Amino acid sequence: MGENKDRMLAGDWYIADDPELMADTERRIELCAAFNAAGGHTPGTYDADRRDALLQKLLGSVGADVRIRPPFHCDYGYLISIGSGTFINFGAVFLDAAPITIGEHVQIGPNVQLLTPTHELDTERRRAGWEKGVPVTIGDNVWLGAGVIVCPGVTIGENTVVGAGSVVTRDLPANVLAVGNPARAVRKLDDTP
Repeated sequence: MGENKDRMLAGDWYIADDPELMADTERRIELCAAFNAAGGHTPGTYDADRRDALLQKLLGSVGADVRIRPPFHCDYGYLISIGSGTFINFGAVFLDAAPITIGEHVQIGPNVQLLTPTHELDTERRRAGWEKGVPVTIGDNVWLGAGVIVCPGVTIGENTVVGAGSVVTRDLPANVLAVGNPARAVRKLDDTP
């Protein structure tokens, strides 16, 4: 494995414009395009078995009964783990420069973004292409409303609901309703799934 991929996987600063990472990007482009094309946008093109097989190739791990509506986009795919019974609606963007871990029975609304990359604040290093990924973790039974953005390094506790359009910049505890930009817990929820 090359130096930049090693650094990325270790959570260190790396340069994404690297031949090995570009090859991983090409792999993702092909698999996402095939998955999205098998999504039934054109009459007669829906193929559930092919889509499931493509997800198994694209993602790090996929539990039973995971449903993702295309289009679906990611950086690499292999750093994404999705628990069983999870539903991901249209237009998801999961930038996995670090692990994205999604629990079981999670509901993800349309156009949700889970973002792990962060860039240098120093102008010269940013212009040189330095970035790093910080993991995102979504607990079991979470519901992310339409258009939610989850920023690098955030963990959302189990059973939490995040309102549509919210931007999650900090960890959220289990069993709360959170809304806003930045998202804040506005009330406790019953912890029974």
